[in-house]
Amino acid sequence: MEVVSCFMASSSLPHVSIKSIGSLPKPRNRSVVNLIPRNIYGLPKKNGGMSCTLFNRRIESLRPYYEINLRKRHQLSRNFVVRSELAGTGSHGAAFPLTDFQLGSKVRGICFYAVTSFVAIFLFVLMVVGHPFVLLFDRYRRKWHHLIAKIWATLTVYPFIDVQFEGLENLPEPDTPAVYVSNHQSFLDIYTLLILGRSFKFISKTAIFVFPIIGWAMYLLGTIPLKRMDSRSQLDCLKRCIDLVRKGASVFFFPEGTRSKDGVLGPFKKGAFSVAAKTGVPVVPITLIGTGKLMPVGMEAALNSGSVKVVIHKPIEGNNADILCEKARNAIADVLSLRG
Repeated sequence: MEVVSCFMASSSLPHVSIKSIGSLPKPRNRSVVNLIPRNIYGLPKKNGGMSCTLFNRRIESLRPYYEINLRKRHQLSRNFVVRSELAGTGSHGAAFPLTDFQLGSKVRGICFYAVTSFVAIFLFVLMVVGHPFVLLFDRYRRKWHHLIAKIWATLTVYPFIDVQFEGLENLPEPDTPAVYVSNHQSFLDIYTLLILGRSFKFISKTAIFVFPIIGWAMYLLGTIPLKRMDSRSQLDCLKRCIDLVRKGASVFFFPEGTRSKDGVLGPFKKGAFSVAAKTGVPVVPITLIGTGKLMPVGMEAALNSGSVKVVIHKPIEGNNADILCEKARNAIADVLSLRG
């Protein structure tokens, strides 16, 4: 710690000395630094006493500023040290280098999206060309559009993923309306379900419809828009589903409402089963196994290698939404517990 003191010399000029106070031994000949306030011409000022007092006050007022600057410089040096240590992880001898498995998944994901985009552009043209005829002759089922969607999903999925189906005999006839429900684990679920070739209407967030090509194709397919946090939108969605089913179309629901991050089956919402109970159509449960491991939630840029299994359960009929919900969830949960 240092103390600034002021005294008057014999020449009546102010002098300032800086003395060191602390645990260190005091030297015999203490050095005195004379700081004489001068004017702009370098001459000593006449009112030395007043200038000395103001000078001391100025030094004391600036002391916190210098202390703050010292702290900032010390903190800045610490940040530089930490940053230099973290920067080493990107070097050749890093502690967590990118493994061959992760690199392969990244490359596979890039190829997957390249293929799906390339194929979608050409098939979308066919959808646009045939759309006027679809509106005239098949406004509700839209089989032509769903055939194109099946081709698109098949060309996209099969070069990268081995998809196996079980229980295809349980599927209703193509012209039979039904409510399909499934567990939801991954972005790949849509691709896998489109391969089935059934003309069911998905329910999707409204934001996806603005995506080029994919969103436009969903609009042509008759996908039902939904605002998740809007109760009025949810009610309109259920009304539209009931209307489509009564006119001979099928609808598809993910009763969990969102994708499962850990693969555990979540609670089912009863909207899909209310539609089935009010219209009298069967509920067809479907179990998807493996999609969450190939493309987990939050890792859509990568595609792991592996296979997917699709299990179609026997249709469930009834007019009680609670019972339909319980039976459908139990059927899916039992398969996931055994094979998932």
